[in-house]
Amino acid sequence: MTKAEQYGADLYAALRNRSTIAPLAARDPALTIDDAYAISLDFLARRLKDGERVVGKKIGVTSKAVQDMLGVYQPDFGFLTDAMHIDGDIDIAATGLIQPRAEAEIAFILKDSLTGPGVTAADVIAATASIAPCFEIVDSRIDDWKISIVDTVADNASCGVFVLGEARADPNAHDLPALRVTVTKNGAPLSEGLGSAVQGNPAEAVAWLANTLGAHGVTLDAGDIILSGSLVPLENAVRGDVFDMTLHGIGSCTARFI
Repeated sequence: MTKAEQYGADLYAALRNRSTIAPLAARDPALTIDDAYAISLDFLARRLKDGERVVGKKIGVTSKAVQDMLGVYQPDFGFLTDAMHIDGDIDIAATGLIQPRAEAEIAFILKDSLTGPGVTAADVIAATASIAPCFEIVDSRIDDWKISIVDTVADNASCGVFVLGEARADPNAHDLPALRVTVTKNGAPLSEGLGSAVQGNPAEAVAWLANTLGAHGVTLDAGDIILSGSLVPLENAVRGDVFDMTLHGIGSCTARFI
């Protein structure tokens, strides 16, 4: 069994058992980011064998607030599957969540494919059918969120599940860096942020993703849902919590945990 297969199997078992494992970087300090992406692909392959299918991709650790919280200072990416797309309440146990945290994002829904290198923010806008308010519920199969960049990359960019709001908007009709989000938790104000928190412009973050994936032979495909990164700090979530976000001028989204 290769290193990618071994660690991929460990992460897959942790996901299915709702358990955590020791940080990979501590277990194997020689692991590189390329090793981590190989582990991530093995982890994904095991989910696809279960019948899940890829419906999009996500960018993680794009904003300073999230980087400072996690101690990880470069973006990463992961894959979204149909089993991760939640329409309605989030059943923590049924969805396999272990130590979830909620973050408010702007989702891009593509109408055309994007293949790096050389993709620009303008290319992203041209390829986007619509944008939508979104909650990504990040999660970690690593003990106590003690992650390095290698750990989060291997662990599918620490992705759990995601919820899309009903609103859809034309990205050409909005100044994406100026879009403002406000978030409440259980009815109380929690956080707010701007589109500019994500690498200056969410479309720039998606361009980074297309170009980075291109180096690994992976494309952003027509119909893909792309999560562009959190506009606000992450917030722990437990059963009974209700998060609401408003992406001003576009619409809202709710993440209710049961």
